[in-house]
This record gives sequence, structure tokens and C-alpha cells, in this order.
Amino acid sequence: MRRESAKLNRRRFVKNTLAAAGAAIVAPTIIPSSALGRDGAVPPSERITVGGIGIGNRGTYDLNCFLQQPDVQFKAVCDVKANRREAVKAMADQKYGNSDCDMYRDFRDLLERDDIDAVLIATGPNWHCTAASYAAKAGKDMYCEKPVTKNIVQSLTLRDTINRTGRVFQAGTQRRNLPHFAFACMLARTGKLGKLRRVYAHPAGMHAMTSGWLPPQPAPDPNVVDWDMYLGPAAWRPFNEALLDGFNFEKGGGLVGGGVLEWGSHCVDLCQWAVDDCPPPVEYDAPENGQLVARYENGVELIFRETGWIPLGSCPVRFEGDDGWVEAGDSGKLVLSSPELLAGRKVEEIGGYPATFHVRDFLDSVKSRSLPKCNAEAMCNAHIACHAANIALFLDRQVKLDNSTHMFVDDAEANRLRSEALREPWRL
Repeated sequence: MRRESAKLNRRRFVKNTLAAAGAAIVAPTIIPSSALGRDGAVPPSERITVGGIGIGNRGTYDLNCFLQQPDVQFKAVCDVKANRREAVKAMADQKYGNSDCDMYRDFRDLLERDDIDAVLIATGPNWHCTAASYAAKAGKDMYCEKPVTKNIVQSLTLRDTINRTGRVFQAGTQRRNLPHFAFACMLARTGKLGKLRRVYAHPAGMHAMTSGWLPPQPAPDPNVVDWDMYLGPAAWRPFNEALLDGFNFEKGGGLVGGGVLEWGSHCVDLCQWAVDDCPPPVEYDAPENGQLVARYENGVELIFRETGWIPLGSCPVRFEGDDGWVEAGDSGKLVLSSPELLAGRKVEEIGGYPATFHVRDFLDSVKSRSLPKCNAEAMCNAHIACHAANIALFLDRQVKLDNSTHMFVDDAEANRLRSEALREPWRL
């Protein structure tokens, strides 16, 4: 009923608009110069219209990065929480000096709009893949926060959906668009370090967890917080308000990704870039002494390390070759085995991992229909590496992945953790 009502409202809107157009023949209209693209403004024909799905704390930061871009017009927000819907609407309306930002509780109503080109998906991780799949099928390009998927099968399915629909997809791993990380990956990828031997990821925690169960509380009015929609494709559980801002269950009601997936989707993604975005490792050892060693088909080792962080801020990485090594982290600084690796160049230091450059890369790709830095294929490979490492952690033993079938070799127990059922009525 709610979605049918939205369609009727749109028909009334068109009717009223046509009536207003007729009146405009009689009454002169003053059109702002910004609407015509004057005074340095971007004309409407060149703007990318954007809607937001699940705009909480991280999403608000992302949205600010979008609003800074002169060729973005943010038109609508969807969130299961009324206070967030209203806060984002106020933010957009203040930006544009109007009251035009529309609010939705069901993201499918937002996706039905023909006047929205792209969506920012910044829900909790439970929703990322499902919302992105619906967006792609609705013909929207998307910038999706990470972790993007809950398991290996979701990673493959979303990649294939993006490719089949021809949409532009950017995972929110913004470090790919920061100069010092990009330079470090280039050194590894292009042989400047000699034959590459090892890449190190520091995911800020290496533990496989199971999600807890909190005592039930009375569920709020769905117009205030829509708990059923908040759960979405995840297994049902009773409402508890403590779950609303910490419901980070990457594998439904069972195995949870922990730090391996949360931070790994950043630092493992950088390691994947360093090895030229090749398919993920094929062997994952049991964890030992605070680290887990995985191996690519060419013998390069990907080392997940929990302890002994490189002192370069959060999300540090290290790439080692026969002729040298490089380290980078969120401080914005590089550490090199030899100054000759710089070859006289100065690499800009940008600390604090801002997402502005990553958002710009996405918007430019929307316009050119080209692949952004963390496209669906790159996202898929990095996430599969994290999921497979997490399975080795959970089982506390080695697992072997066949990249031609995306199955674990002769390992029914590991293969059962490749996927999970979605709660009705959700589908990918």
C-alpha cells in the first residue's frame, strides 16, 4: 500500500507540474541564475542526482563529501530511523536553501524514482550487499560503504550483478585514492621492489566471533524505528536498542567477521592492489602467534598481522620484494627501504584518510562510464580474501580455496561457511 501511494503521489506531482507550467505562460517566473548554470554553478543537465540509503554517523561524513562537489544534487534520503531521515533532510535543505529533499522509510520507494542517478549506501554492513543489488537492478550507480558483503557467495553475486547491469560501483575503501598509498602500491605492482615476496595487512583484530543475543525490549513504532526493515535480510531477533548502533553482524546470526573484515576490507584491499588486483590467495593457514599467512597462486604471501603494528597510524601496510620494501599508513607518510625508490619525486602526504578524493573518483566514473578505483571486481577479490581468512580463523586450521570454482578444496565444513540464507522476502 505504501509503495502504491508513492506512485499515485508522483502522478499527482506530474499533473500539478503541468498545471503550473500552463500558469507560467501568464505569470512571469524569476529563475535563479544557479539553475541556469551561471555564476560558476553547474547547470542541471551536468549534475549527478543522488539519493542516500542509511545515512548514520559514517554516512553523514560521506554525504558531506558528496555535498562538497558542485556537480552533485542530493534529492532524497531513506533511513529506518525517523530522526536520521529528518537530520539528513535538514542538512540537504540548508545546503540548497530549499525544502526539496524527500524522505523515505523503504529504500525501494527511493530506487523507483527516475530522477535519481546514483545512491550512497551507508547502512550497517548487514544491508550493504542486498541494497546494492537492488540499486543495480533499478539502474542506479552506487557508492557503497564497507564491508560490502557478508560472505564469499555474496561477493561473487554482487560482482556479477554489477557487471550484468552495467552500473558504476565504488566500494568505500577510500585509501585507493590517497597519494601515498597509491605510490606504495605502484612500487609493488610495477616491480620497483624487485620480485614481490610478501604483502602485510594489519586488520586491527584477528578473531572470529559469534554474535550475541540481548534480552528483548518492546519494539518502537515503525515510523520512529522500523525494526523489521533494520534487520532486513538478517536472521530475526527481538528488538534491543543497544543493537541499533552496533549491529555489525556480517554473517547474520552466526559467524561474525570481526576486525578481519571491518579493517581488512581496507588494508587487504590495498594488498590486493599491490598484487595488481589478481584473484585472492588460495591457501590460508591456521593463525599462529598473532598472524595468519595466506598464499597467492604465484607464491606471494599475504600476511594478516594482529600484533606489532607499523607505527604509521591506523590501517598500515607493508610490501616486501627482493630489492626493497615500502610501508604506508593513515598518518599520510611513507617509509622506504631506500630513498632511490622515490626517484626524485615528492609524494603528497594526506593524513586522516579523507574520502573526498574517492567520492570524486566515483562521480567522474559515473560521467565517463569508466571503472572507479575500487570497482566491483576489486571489491570482490579483497572481500573473498577476508572471508576466507575469517573461515580459517573460525575453524582454526588451514583451508584451500579453488579460484576457478570459488569452493574450498575437499572441505565441506569450510564450504558451509561460504554463504547463508537471507530472511524472507529478501533476494539478491
